[in-house]
Amino acid sequence: MGSSNAPWTKEEFEKRLRAKDKCYHIYHPFHIAMNGGKCTKEQIHGWVINRFYYQIMIPIKDSAVLSNMTDKDHRRLWIQRILDHDGFEGDEGGIEAWIALAEAVGLTRDDVLSLKHVTPGVKFAVDAYVNFARRAPWEEAVCSSLTELFAPTIHQKRLDSWPEHYPWIEENGYKYFRKRLSEARRDVEHGLRVTLEHFKTREEQEKALGILQFKLDVLWTMLDSIQVTYGIGETNAGAVTRMEKV
Repeated sequence: MGSSNAPWTKEEFEKRLRAKDKCYHIYHPFHIAMNGGKCTKEQIHGWVINRFYYQIMIPIKDSAVLSNMTDKDHRRLWIQRILDHDGFEGDEGGIEAWIALAEAVGLTRDDVLSLKHVTPGVKFAVDAYVNFARRAPWEEAVCSSLTELFAPTIHQKRLDSWPEHYPWIEENGYKYFRKRLSEARRDVEHGLRVTLEHFKTREEQEKALGILQFKLDVLWTMLDSIQVTYGIGETNAGAVTRMEKV
């Protein structure tokens, strides 16, 4: 009786969380085209500029999560995420590394810092994620971060394919992707442990899957907006350019 609603084992729960990789934005048409060398320089510029808004909001999101954490041991681990992006003495951090990527693809620092070319869809999606993290119990916000389960794969694919497809991108622009390979794996260890321990009943576990899907939808929606705005490839006539060509 009630077996169909019995909690999944931690092993089964983790398996179902990892199975969400099929919804990861690596499978979005824009991302497939980008990794396959099909995007124009202007489309790469559009992606870098819009993704920068996500990058600068991540430490704000993580600060919101930190403010809700009642356990000092978890705070000690979580605060590293903020430092990873904002930097500290001896490490400029992920935001500066992303600006280096922008410069490597031919943009200026002001092009990205001005945020004037961020599409409304990207801003809406990212802001929705930050607002969720502010208001949700910290364990749920931690769960939403588990898209990092899939992040090393996407960073490695960029490192493997971009130098061949986009030889005009300067080598120093790839620092961010290399940096995140190890950081994401470390973050996942903590986030996964919190999620597996906190969500215990079947109802809670299914809620966790929904939370992870929400974050996956945020990332997917960002690319939807970028694709509509910049198009895919030379022949896409439906793109509406929001920035002057650089």
